[in-house]
Amino acid sequence: MPQWVNKLNRKLTVWLWWLVLIGVVAALPVMYARSQTEASADRTALVIDYRDVLQASAAQGNPEPFMTEQLDRLKKAGVNGAIVYESTLEELTWSREAAVYDAQGAAALQGKPPEPGDNNTYVLFLKPEHVSELKPIIQSAFARHGAEVTDWSIEGQQGVVIHMGYADAMMRPMMPNPIEMQKLKDAGLWIVPRVSDRFDTFDAKEMNNWLKTFKQYGVDRVTFDGEAVPGFSISAPGKRQLSGVLQFAQVLNQNGIGIAAFENLKTAQKGVEKLANYVDYNIIRAHSVTDGEMAIIKATELRDRILLAVKDRNIRMVFLNAMPTKDPIKGKVTFPIDTIVTALAGSDKDASDGSGGAVADLHHFGFEIGVPQAFTVHHAPAETVLRALAMLGAIAMVATVAGMFLPSLISLVFVAGVVGGAGLYVLRPTLMVQALALFVAIAAPTAAVILLVRRLRATRGESLGVGRRLGSAVLLYIRTAILSMAAIPMVVAMLNHISYSYVLQQFRGVSLLHLGPIALVAAYVFLYGSGNTVTENARNILRMPLTVVWVVGFVVLAGAGYYYLTRTGNAGNVSSVELAFRSILENTFGVRPRTKEFLLGHPFMLLGIFLALRYRWATVLLVAGTIGQLSMVDTFAHIHTPLILSISRILLGLGLGLLIGFVLIAIYQAADKLRKRGMPA
Repeated sequence: MPQWVNKLNRKLTVWLWWLVLIGVVAALPVMYARSQTEASADRTALVIDYRDVLQASAAQGNPEPFMTEQLDRLKKAGVNGAIVYESTLEELTWSREAAVYDAQGAAALQGKPPEPGDNNTYVLFLKPEHVSELKPIIQSAFARHGAEVTDWSIEGQQGVVIHMGYADAMMRPMMPNPIEMQKLKDAGLWIVPRVSDRFDTFDAKEMNNWLKTFKQYGVDRVTFDGEAVPGFSISAPGKRQLSGVLQFAQVLNQNGIGIAAFENLKTAQKGVEKLANYVDYNIIRAHSVTDGEMAIIKATELRDRILLAVKDRNIRMVFLNAMPTKDPIKGKVTFPIDTIVTALAGSDKDASDGSGGAVADLHHFGFEIGVPQAFTVHHAPAETVLRALAMLGAIAMVATVAGMFLPSLISLVFVAGVVGGAGLYVLRPTLMVQALALFVAIAAPTAAVILLVRRLRATRGESLGVGRRLGSAVLLYIRTAILSMAAIPMVVAMLNHISYSYVLQQFRGVSLLHLGPIALVAAYVFLYGSGNTVTENARNILRMPLTVVWVVGFVVLAGAGYYYLTRTGNAGNVSSVELAFRSILENTFGVRPRTKEFLLGHPFMLLGIFLALRYRWATVLLVAGTIGQLSMVDTFAHIHTPLILSISRILLGLGLGLLIGFVLIAIYQAADKLRKRGMPA
């Protein structure tokens, strides 16, 4: 490599660090704007599955008083809303609005044998005052399902015949029952209809009629049932014709109705991302406690779950199922309404010590129970320019790390990053910012630990006492953490779009983030800086004799690595012991620090620095300590978590990790003294 190129690369390294600093500073106003956005919606709703309560009442001797009593209990406990579904004939039987028969049942009712070939469904209205409302709903729905509906009566009582098989007809969806919605409105509950894409065709006019009816009952938001949003199955037939999702969005906008999207569904509902964009992100995040979970969950667990969902993940609607189940042990039908009431309002014990339930917890953290609203998006002044500077700083950070391994290529990497990034931003802006966010998230903790390794190698020859080593270790611990956190403002700025807060888009490459810095730091520790070339160091490692200890160590590391990677993201399984430990941390500090930071990464980092100031072998501990550095950046990759909470979490992790690191150092020092005493003079 020509001398002038090496000189240019050395000068460029200094300037790249200045660009990193500029990128960090430019990103700070964008971070502040995001915090304002997150603070703009502090009302959350606790909603009950009304169909479950209706079904539970159908199993009672006096359904109406039971329904009134349970809704009153739930409302007093803190429930302020109810989800209603598209109605079905079966649901009409639960609400005692109609009796539904197959051909044989209808014939028996009339005292005559069924006619051969009759496989129709017979609906008899039980409340004459509601026929005028329910009959048009049935006629309209089954016309869309392709079935003829004709009049029928018995002994002067009105009904209809649906020319469709009984089993099929019982499942077909109709418009949510307006009679039940009126009951809920009269009870003072916020209503959220749950609509689907289960009709064979999407009729925008009919949906508009639905929404206008919903508005009469105070509905300002709908959510979705099934695998897709209404209209998803209807693609745009031509250039000037609209897709079903866009037609649905238009009628939502015309009626001023927003949407709610559920998190962590087994299969993501199709069309939500497009629909959210079409309604200008008039959306809230919802969390569902499923029927299966509600059947076994304890009130204390439900209380913690509600609080964490709202406080940690920007959830603004918690959906509580109350499906009745047949309990063979108790020999009766049971339902979890008591669990819900206790979780929300607290038990007698909670009342005596003043702690309350989930509602009190939410109030303590600044949330109100009410009708939730979408976030009001705030922007920093000249945000486009600030984000561009953050991107430039991120490219500079990535180029700097590349230069730590291949110094001669630092200028080439930087130029390629700027030119390639600009080109990709024009073609695929989302892909570009997601890729750059991942690269800088990997680069910052890698650079921080590599610079730490260099500093330790440069000072190892100095004779330092225990006190000075400890003081130096603490300062280096803090410096390394600050350098690692340099990526945080840039990641936040680059991904500062409301769709990330709603998890309609996400930070990509979490597993790579958890593996990349560790691998790069390990490569630097073992292959760089020992006086030999990288090739020679690699050969020396490969020539080392393979022993049983090495094999066992490799298996242990592989197992630990596999467990570590499976626990990244939101999909890892958590044991009951760890859940209990998390709950203790949450209740103690109000914010749960990440275990991999304060129990693993940070203590090993401090211990490693302390020992590496004297012993060369201790540098290996810094590889394990890298976990804490990358985890701090990863905390902010969970963009649905409020910024203030993420900041509190990493600072608490650093503080606790420092204390645990002191304990490890004390244990090592004590063990070292005992070892020296046992050595022969």
